[in-house]
Amino acid sequence: MVARKPSTARPRKRRLRLLLPIAVLTVMAFLYYRPLASYQQTRSELGARRAQVVALRAEKLRLERRLARTTSDAALAREARRIGYVKPGERLFIVKGITAWQHSHPAATP
Repeated sequence: MVARKPSTARPRKRRLRLLLPIAVLTVMAFLYYRPLASYQQTRSELGARRAQVVALRAEKLRLERRLARTTSDAALAREARRIGYVKPGERLFIVKGITAWQHSHPAATP
């Protein structure tokens, strides 16, 4: 009787059984990579936009409060006085050299 060589089909099948799940997992990871990366990028952009919205809302509130303060009659009168307007019948006096006088008379300044 002739001795037969061991068949090489068994190790190939076994190798194929081991490599097939690895190949499937590799393909799945490759297919899922881009959507997951896009999801993460969109999520981080959303967080940045939310922070920007919070900052803009705070700034809007601050500007609305400032607008409410500056549109009152008292604020209008203060601003007019600051730029040199006077009420009818009043006289405008311009005083120069106040800081130099304060430096030369330190005891008189509060």
